[in-house]
Amino acid sequence: MGGILGIDPGLNITGYGVIDVSADKVRLLEAGVVRSRKNGGLAHKVKEIYEGVREVIEMFSPEVLAMEELYSHYDRPRTAIQMGHARGCICLAAAQSDIEVISYAATEVKKSLTGSGRATKDQIQRAIKLEFGLERLPDPPDVADAVALALCHHYHNRFNVRDVSQVWKGNFPGDTVLR
Repeated sequence: MGGILGIDPGLNITGYGVIDVSADKVRLLEAGVVRSRKNGGLAHKVKEIYEGVREVIEMFSPEVLAMEELYSHYDRPRTAIQMGHARGCICLAAAQSDIEVISYAATEVKKSLTGSGRATKDQIQRAIKLEFGLERLPDPPDVADAVALALCHHYHNRFNVRDVSQVWKGNFPGDTVLR
C-alpha cells in the first residue's frame, strides 16, 4: 500500500495528514491544516477547502483518502449540513484524481489508536505523537485527527479486519497486539 491521506473535515479548519506505508513501515510525510477565512461566505470557504485539498493531493498523489463519517447530534442539524459541504468538496477533489474515499466513524478511529472509542482529543494527540516519535503534540487537534484517520485505514488494510478493536485484542493469526 502507498500513501494514505487522512482528512478531518471542517468549514473553518480542515486537518490533513499524509502517511506512507512501505514494507510494513509507516512514515508521516506531512500533516497540517487548510484554513478558510472566518468572515468568508459558505461558497468561499468551500472553494478554499477544495483548493487546499487539491494542493495536498497534487503534492503527494495518495492512493486513498480516509475521512471521518458525517455525524451530528440530532439537536444540531445545522452542523451536519455544514460538514456535508466540507465533505462534498473534499470528495470532489479526490474524485477528480481518481482517489478512493473511505469513511470511518470517529469512535472507530479512536478505538484503533487508543483502544477506546471514547478517547479524548488529547489522547489522540498523544497517540500520534508516540506513534511517530514527534517532539510535541500535533496542534491543532484536527491535525492529529486527520493522521489518526490515515492510520486507522492502514490498520484496516494491514490486518484485513473491519472491527479494528480486534487489533487490540490480538485476535488475528501471526500478528501481535500493536500497543
